[in-house]
Amino acid sequence: MDVYLPIANLAVDGLLIIALGAATGILSGVFGVGGGFLTTPLLIFSGIPPTVAAASAATQVTGASVSGVFAHSRNNGVDYQMGGVTVAGGMIGALLGAGLFNLLRDLGQIDVVINVLYVILLGTIGGLMGREALETLWPDRFARSGKRAAKRRHHPMIASLPYRWRFYRSALYISPLGPLILGVIVGILTMLMGVGGGFLMVPAMLYILGMSAKVVVGTSLFNILFITIVVTMVHAFTTRAVDIVLAGLLLIGSVTGAQFGTRIAQFAKPEHLRLVLAMVVLAIALRMAYSLGVRPDEVYTVVPL
Repeated sequence: MDVYLPIANLAVDGLLIIALGAATGILSGVFGVGGGFLTTPLLIFSGIPPTVAAASAATQVTGASVSGVFAHSRNNGVDYQMGGVTVAGGMIGALLGAGLFNLLRDLGQIDVVINVLYVILLGTIGGLMGREALETLWPDRFARSGKRAAKRRHHPMIASLPYRWRFYRSALYISPLGPLILGVIVGILTMLMGVGGGFLMVPAMLYILGMSAKVVVGTSLFNILFITIVVTMVHAFTTRAVDIVLAGLLLIGSVTGAQFGTRIAQFAKPEHLRLVLAMVVLAIALRMAYSLGVRPDEVYTVVPL
């Protein structure tokens, strides 16, 4: 089934794109991650230009976040006040990211920057996730020396910021500037890379902001939902790199794949799943690092008119 992608100016196998969406959907269901940080690299490997892949992948993340927000909301697992602050920061970040995206594209460096960011991102995530999985599976061999430091409620830098607010569902009394800055960073990354930002938002909410674990996932999904909507709109009106046909095929695949992924997760140990995911992420990072050092098949990039 050949499908023409108008923005990418390519004819691709539609079943292949659906299969890629299904693969990230399965990863989402099995490992509990959004899958957005893997969608863009897989699209790039299949021949989609990095600019179009990053812009279109954000739409898939939007669709995958809707059901999660509703599910967590029913269990009071969303801090809407905290989410509103991070969304406001994300909107600012999306606008800043759009300017940076256009600047890098005009300089002819956007493809390289997207690839380098993914190598750094996936390499870091894969390394940390792999170490955590190994420490859990073999605690005697990979035990850390000395006693673990006591967990802080929130980072000292957050405690030093002025203008404190009470975030009741998160059980916090901190400055809104911390989550606002976090939202800006996630908005920029979402604009440049087409990721949802949950891989950064969740640990930052836990270990920097000190939020209650009960509301972290739901609040992160709430932020991702609105930020990816904003990013998609900004891409559509400024960079014009969103391919609606590509995004639709990805959504079809991801929704279907997520159903299979959740069933697979019921029969596997979490430690084994994290180790497998770490290996997948590191393999993709190495593949992207390799592609940076070899001559591409197509030496020109796509610039939508």
